[in-house]
Amino acid sequence: MSEIKSIQQKTHNRYLNYYELEAVHRDGSVSPYYMASRAKDANHLKAVTRENKPDGVILYGVYGEAKDRVVLIRQYRYPLGDYVYEFPAGLVEEGEEMGAAGIREMYEETGLTFTPVDASSYSRPFFTTIGMTDESCGTVFGYCSGEPTSVHEEASEEIQVILADREEARRILREENVAIMCAYMLMHFIASEGDPLAFVKG
Repeated sequence: MSEIKSIQQKTHNRYLNYYELEAVHRDGSVSPYYMASRAKDANHLKAVTRENKPDGVILYGVYGEAKDRVVLIRQYRYPLGDYVYEFPAGLVEEGEEMGAAGIREMYEETGLTFTPVDASSYSRPFFTTIGMTDESCGTVFGYCSGEPTSVHEEASEEIQVILADREEARRILREENVAIMCAYMLMHFIASEGDPLAFVKG
């Protein structure tokens, strides 16, 4: 049976750390396994706690009276050395509820007012890239209003706010760099009729 024998923390950064696991494979062989985590130390890794607390939130915001546009950001990402289309997102602070984190992050990244809806189990945290991290994020669904602006973004961020209709969403999927979670939700947005959030309220 596969298991973890020991864990060594290799870095001590604020937002992301590097860990080396002593991994026991199903045939009994042992090898190092390297991973990144938002956990502040080894005792807080999900492999240790077995608790899936959200590290971050992803925000699926519908915009406009006709509910026919979705809020995206086009952001420069250093691992790509390029721009990528994503949903607004951010980390959940200690003791913060996902809905409150969503309202705060949407305002910081887009300047828009975000009103979350009760999405039940659709908003529970799911894992992102499990081959290299234990990070999990919950999606907060809601409606956006106001005028987009980038004046609240941090100096380390370079963000352009996009209010995409279905035609633009199709173009983005065909032609642009897109985060995979955003891509799947854009496919849902394109296929939906009427209010794109109707499925979470049913």
